[in-house]
Amino acid sequence: MSVHFQPISEITHRAKNALIQELGVVDTLRFLNQFRAGSGDYTAEREQLFKGTSVKSVIAEIKARRSNRYPNE
Repeated sequence: MSVHFQPISEITHRAKNALIQELGVVDTLRFLNQFRAGSGDYTAEREQLFKGTSVKSVIAEIKARRSNRYPNE
């Protein structure tokens, strides 16, 4: 059995064309912009942001916010 692998450039070209056909140019660009690399060091920022925070406290905060937003649930 023989498998033909297309070059990634060809796959990218076909994918963009499919997105443009389905979403239009503007929404395709908006969609693709989600995947651009950001800047900074998120790992270091996250360490500082959540320093001293436990998973249990994050879960408790989520539950508290949900119960305030949806008191009857």
